[in-house]
Amino acid sequence: MNLNNLKPAEGSTKSRKRIGRGTGSGRGGTSTRGHKGAGSRSGTSTKVGFEGGQMPLQRRVPKVGFKNPNRVEYVSINLDALQGLTEKYSISTIDFDTLKEHGLVSKNDLVKILGRGEIKAKVEVKAHAFSASAQKAIEAAGGTIVKL
Repeated sequence: MNLNNLKPAEGSTKSRKRIGRGTGSGRGGTSTRGHKGAGSRSGTSTKVGFEGGQMPLQRRVPKVGFKNPNRVEYVSINLDALQGLTEKYSISTIDFDTLKEHGLVSKNDLVKILGRGEIKAKVEVKAHAFSASAQKAIEAAGGTIVKL
């Protein structure tokens, strides 16, 4: 085997369609574009979502609802998750970096502590928001809260 006799595997390559090279080629004349109409002319393109005159999908489906552009999305973490962290890793301060380190939040998330479960450990919790029940439970356990 030499470089001069290398070739691709049998059937792996096809020759391209040579369009507009005379009537004898079978692809001359209209060059596979059909007769007249926008598609036959040069420089033609259709809109995104154009379905040949049929009512397009984005117009057939009804408009629904409202998305508030100013909505603030929080990642919610419950007290039982905080209790689990303190028991497993014996942590006295739970802040954003601790939660990120243990895979509970991502770097751009905002954190809200919610009141499901119970917390027995005395911990300092730093988060962006707290529910009233969570705040009461943390302070009842002897902990402190810090809003970021």
